Amino acid sequence: VGRGEAAPSSRYNETIELVLRRLENCPTYFDDISNPESGVEKLVPFAGGMKSLEAAFSMAVFDVWTQKQKLPLYSYFGVEAAVAPVTSFTIAIGELDSIPEKIKEAEPYAILKIKLGTKNDKEIIDTVRDCTEKPVRVDANEAWDLQTAMEMCEWLSGKNIEFVEQPLPADQLDKTAILRSSSPIPIFADENCMTSQDIPTIAHAFHGINIKLMKCGCLLEAKRMIETARKHDLQIMLGCMVESSVGITAAAHLSPLVDFADLDGNLLIDNDPYTGVSVINGQIVLPKGNGLGVEVKNVSGLK
Repeated sequence: VGRGEAAPSSRYNETIELVLRRLENCPTYFDDISNPESGVEKLVPFAGGMKSLEAAFSMAVFDVWTQKQKLPLYSYFGVEAAVAPVTSFTIAIGELDSIPEKIKEAEPYAILKIKLGTKNDKEIIDTVRDCTEKPVRVDANEAWDLQTAMEMCEWLSGKNIEFVEQPLPADQLDKTAILRSSSPIPIFADENCMTSQDIPTIAHAFHGINIKLMKCGCLLEAKRMIETARKHDLQIMLGCMVESSVGITAAAHLSPLVDFADLDGNLLIDNDPYTGVSVINGQIVLPKGNGLGVEVKNVSGLK
């Protein structure tokens, strides 16, 4: 059995309903898959252009194929499991007075991710810094204009901020390039970088990119993105949507190839039906076993 997961995002005009509708007309078995590449090629047309569903097909094909070959998935990509990176953990900010408790809950994780783009961004960071000196990654979610971004990046410098993710809207690439030229903090692309074809166009405006399987649509495409980013001297983070251990584990098999990981989607839900990749003291630990290496743990979480 090959397992895959789609985590559609409305940001990219994808919904659960659209995914389920597509699956109704999708074949569930191929008996002539000679290699995972051909298997993915056969299934992609059934996704109707939805990258999250393409990602699910890709995971399932690679899972079943590497199981048959008696290989863990990371071996197919020629990587060593022992060098998987540390992952960040996302702190969901509500009221400022809730931050200390959330920081305490994140104690096992060495790096924090904070989503900004609010009216009290500075107060949020100041409160976080009152609680911890851990490295922080900031995600502005396209919320700033150029002036705000320039002021914030200057203000954030010296506060142990690793980088700022997608500070400006994706359609403001020229302004992002201006920001990059002056920012004392690295700028990473998220919404600006969907697939490997985007990288040559946006490389001048960013220091790094965030690769997500649910954006690029395929494990093979994620690998191409890594290779293309390296050619353009970009740093690489492997990120995620809110996903179960199926999607997170699939991405984690590529994590030894990147500089940073933000693979905490399965840690943010309480009904994960699978076990797979684990995090020990913030370090990604790939599962033993062939294929993805995931196992069902909670049948009630499946429908």
